[in-house]
Amino acid sequence: MSSTVATTDVPWLTLLVVWPLVGALVLWLLPRGSRAAGAADADAITAGPRRYARQIALAVALVEVGLGVAALLAFDAGAAGEHQLRETHAWISQLGVSYAVGVDGVGLALVLLSVVLVPVVILAAWREQGSGALPTERLRHYLALVLVLTAFMVAVFAARDVFLFYVLFEAMLIPVYFMIGAFGGPRRRYAAVKFLLFSLAGGLIMLAGVIALYLQGPGGPQGFLTENLTGLDLPVGTERWLFLAFFLAFAIKAPMFPVHTWLPDAAEQAPAGTSTLLVGVLDKVGTFGMLTLCLPLFPDASRWAAPVIVALAVVSILYGALLAIGQQDLFRLVAYTSVSHFGFIVLGIFAFTSTSVAGSSFYMVNHGLSTGALFLLVGFLAARRGSARIEDFGGLQKVTPVLAGVFLVTGLSALSLPGLSTFVSEFLVLVGSFGTNRAAAVVATLGVVLAAVYVLWTYQRLFAGPVRDDLAATRDIGGRERWVVGPLIAIMLVLGFYPAPALRLVDEPAATTVTHVGGEPPAVDMPVAEDGDHEGSEQ
Repeated sequence: MSSTVATTDVPWLTLLVVWPLVGALVLWLLPRGSRAAGAADADAITAGPRRYARQIALAVALVEVGLGVAALLAFDAGAAGEHQLRETHAWISQLGVSYAVGVDGVGLALVLLSVVLVPVVILAAWREQGSGALPTERLRHYLALVLVLTAFMVAVFAARDVFLFYVLFEAMLIPVYFMIGAFGGPRRRYAAVKFLLFSLAGGLIMLAGVIALYLQGPGGPQGFLTENLTGLDLPVGTERWLFLAFFLAFAIKAPMFPVHTWLPDAAEQAPAGTSTLLVGVLDKVGTFGMLTLCLPLFPDASRWAAPVIVALAVVSILYGALLAIGQQDLFRLVAYTSVSHFGFIVLGIFAFTSTSVAGSSFYMVNHGLSTGALFLLVGFLAARRGSARIEDFGGLQKVTPVLAGVFLVTGLSALSLPGLSTFVSEFLVLVGSFGTNRAAAVVATLGVVLAAVYVLWTYQRLFAGPVRDDLAATRDIGGRERWVVGPLIAIMLVLGFYPAPALRLVDEPAATTVTHVGGEPPAVDMPVAEDGDHEGSEQ
C-alpha cells in the first residue's frame, strides 16, 4: 500500500540498520592489548582497547535506542495503518529487487522492542558471560554478533520488498547459529544445527514461493515490492500453494506445533541473552510474516486455511502449557511457555477481527518483554547455582528476596495477570476470537489456567520452603542486574495500566489487515446488545 505520510529527509530506518553494523565492525577491529606475563590463555587480555568491548557495545546499543525514539517521534501515530519513514532505492533492478523499507504501527512497535531488548542483553552478559564463563576476548565476538543481529532484526520488520524480506529472514540465521553453537552449553552444536536445519528448510520452501509470486506479479524493476504484489488476481490453486509456502516458513519460525521442536533445544543450550533475542524478537518474524505477508498477499487462501490453522493454534496453546508444567530445566520450561503464547498470537491473527488482530500485534510486543525478562532471570539463577534444573533450587525467597519478587512479577505477566500488559493483549485476542470462532476461544482459555499452574508451581519450587544448605550464601541481584530487568518490568506495568499509546499503533494496521482479508471488524456479536453496535468492545 503506497503512502506519502510522515515524509522525512532523515533515513531513520537505514540509520537503525547501519549503526549497529558499524558498532559490530568497531568491536571486531579493536586492536589487541598485552597479555599477562606467563598467562597460558591467549584470551587473557589485561590491557588495550579490547577490554572495553562491553562498554563500547552498550554505548552502541543505547545510541540505537535513541535512534528508535527519534523514529517514533517522526512517525505519525494518527496514520499508523500506512507505511511511513519510507525509503525505496534500486538494488538489483534486473531482478525487480529494491532496497525498500518502511513501517506501519506494528512494524515500528517490533523495531522498538528489538532495540530496547539489546542493551539489557548486553548488560546481562556483563558478568555472567564476561568472567570465567566467557573470557574478554570471546565476549567481544559475542557482543559483535548481538549488534549484527540487531541490524537484521530492525531491517526485517521494516522490509517492504518481498525478496529483501527473504534475504533478511535467512541472514538472521547466521549470527544466531554462532551465538548458540560457539557460546552455548555442552550440546550447543546439536542445538545450533537443529535450529539451522529447521529454519533453512522453511526458508527454501519460502524462496520457491517468493519466486513464484514474482512471476505472478507485474514484474519490472520494482516487481518485488509488497504494494505491487498485493491484490493480485491469482488462480485459486496457485494462491493456496503460495500461501502454504510462506506459512510453513513462518510457522517454523514462530514456532508453532508441530514444527516447534527446535526451540526447546536451542533455548536450553543458548546463553540466556541469546534466548531472549531468539524468542523475544526473532520468533516474532514468523507471526509478523503471517500478519503482514500471508493475509494481505493471499487473502482467499488465508480464509481457506484458517480453520486448520486455528485448530493448530489451540493445540499449541494447550500442548505448550502442558509440557511447560512437566519440565525440570528452566530454559526449556520458558521455551514451552512461548509455544503456548505463540498459539494465542496465531489464533488472534486468523480469527480475522480487528480486535483479535490488534490483540495479537500487541501480544507480540508484550511476549517479547515478559519472556525476555524470564530468560534473563533464569540466566541469573543458573549463573548463581551452576544449574538450571528446578530440583537444584529451593527456599531462595529468604536469601534473595528481590530476585524472588521480580521473578514473581515477571511470571505473573506470563500468566496475564490484570495490571500487566500481557493481560490486555491476551484479553483482546480471546474476545476478538470469540466473535468468529467461539469454540476455539473457549478452549484456548484453558491455556490461561494452565499458565497459572506452571508459573506458580515453578515459583513455589524455586523460592518457597526452607532454604537449602548449599544455597544459604546465594547473593541477591545487584544494581546492574536490576537495570537489566527493571526497565522491562516498568514497561509492562505502564502498558498494563495505560495501553493506549501501544494500541494506537496497532489498531489501524489491524483494521487495514482485516479489510484486506475480508474479515469482520466487529470484535464480538454480543447477544445482550440490542442495537448491534459493539465498537466499544474494541477499545
